[in-house]
Order: sequence, then C-alpha cells, then structure tokens
Amino acid sequence: MKLSREARRQSKELFDLSIVDGRLDQNRLSMIATEIVEKKPRNYVQMLKFITRLTRLEVARHHALVESATQLSDEKCSEISSNLSTKFGKITTEFRHSPNLIGGLRVKLGSNVWDGSIQSRLETLKQS
Repeated sequence: MKLSREARRQSKELFDLSIVDGRLDQNRLSMIATEIVEKKPRNYVQMLKFITRLTRLEVARHHALVESATQLSDEKCSEISSNLSTKFGKITTEFRHSPNLIGGLRVKLGSNVWDGSIQSRLETLKQS
C-alpha cells in the first residue's frame, strides 16, 4: 500500500519531535507511537510503518559496523572507534570477524560503506 502524502508529512513531523540534541529520544518516540495508536488518526497504520522506517534509518546512522579479516586487538578497536567518533560524532561501534574479506577492513555507517578489503579489490580486478 502506497503511503499517502499527508501520512508521510505527519509522520515526518512527529518523528522530528522525537529528536533531541541530534539524537533519537526513545521515550518521546514511545509516547508519540502510543498517542497514534490511541487516537487512531486517518492512515495511522501507514504512519506507524513510516515512523518505524525513519527510526531504523536514524539508528543505523549512528551505528558503525567494522568487519575485518582477522581478529582485531583491543587497542586497534579503540583506535578505530575513537577515529570514527572524532569524524562522525557520538556513534556506537560493532566489530565483526569476516575471514572472507581476506585482508583489510570494511566499515558500514548508515548507508555509507568504506571497503578497503582485498576481496573488494579482487572483485574490481575481476570485473575489469
């Protein structure tokens, strides 16, 4: 079902109310969702779905996934975390071990991906 323009606008306005100091406030978001469910405005199901989508995107914007071919030391993990925090502000960082990368790192922050792995370089050469 296509989201109506009115529902999208209202959802965006309500979602913007849940942002405090550039971060998502879970309590406000919960209160907004409760109000929508209780009052059941027109297109409220669509509004809730769109707010859920906006929430997922906002959380992903502040969460970095760092994949490496080998297990990283604690010092290296803290160095990477501090560099990302310096560049992008307050974020959470998750580290994963992915042997299929062969070597290097892949960092995903929101919809941005920085891939410095040997696997991606090999794929690039393969396509050339």
